Amino acid sequence: MTQIQVQIPRKLEFLNKLAVSGMLWLNGFAHIVIGLALATSVLMFTWLFFIDVRNVSYNLNLVQGFLFALGTLMLLWSISALISAEIRYLMGGRLLVETFVEVALVLFLRKIILLPAQDAMPSTGEIGMWVGGALVLCLIYLLMRWADNYTERKGQVRQSDIEPEKPIRKTK
Repeated sequence: MTQIQVQIPRKLEFLNKLAVSGMLWLNGFAHIVIGLALATSVLMFTWLFFIDVRNVSYNLNLVQGFLFALGTLMLLWSISALISAEIRYLMGGRLLVETFVEVALVLFLRKIILLPAQDAMPSTGEIGMWVGGALVLCLIYLLMRWADNYTERKGQVRQSDIEPEKPIRKTK
């Protein structure tokens, strides 16, 4: 892979290094905030799940309560996938598109599962939109998995996905 590097004037080199250093620090801080937010959401969704389970025992409609509890577990699953992606990134790996497609697919399936539990009956167009979106995401996910089987990955995470990329050295 060839990279084109734009040369900056020597007088601005210090300012450039300062700007890059500041952006790296800010990016690291942002990922700490993201990690804390994800950890907080795990606690919140776990709490919400137990509230949903408690409400099932008080509610006469067990099916609706079960669907809400299942929906909360699906949110927790999505957060877990995002946490795994964040850990991989913080270890120097790459962010994989598969993770975000998986999260979107789980959220679409959650919405489809919760449609019968809504107070108002959803329209045919709304149901079609959610089911069609889920089918498109499913197709994208299956194509990515299929492509993995025909590459060196064979459905596994490559070592290069978790190893830090080697910096490009300047040659003089």
